[in-house]
Amino acid sequence: MSIKHAQWFRAVAIAEAISWTGLLIGMLFKYVLSDNELGVQIFGPIHGGIFIAYVVTVLAVRGPLRWSWPVTLAALAASVPPLFTWFFEIWAVRTGRIDGARQTAVPSTTSVNSTAA
Repeated sequence: MSIKHAQWFRAVAIAEAISWTGLLIGMLFKYVLSDNELGVQIFGPIHGGIFIAYVVTVLAVRGPLRWSWPVTLAALAASVPPLFTWFFEIWAVRTGRIDGARQTAVPSTTSVNSTAA
């Protein structure tokens, strides 16, 4: 598993979530708090560019990170709802799909301190 691919994916996924947050705040000001479009004018193009970078990154790292098509499709689907790329990134780290740190609730082998016979 390539650490550079994992780091790149994590950076882009988090950047996509942050840009979504900026766009949501801009929309809050535009449609609810005032009639100011500045936030949307700034964060709209930023988010659009990072969104495209996220999709391209997912397709580029799926091979090196050995993602199945269902995982890849979940990563792509995560780009649509706000902040879901961040949630996907957290899930992918916890399940070992990024950084190779697969964690399981129950050990698959007996450990040295196990009381199992």
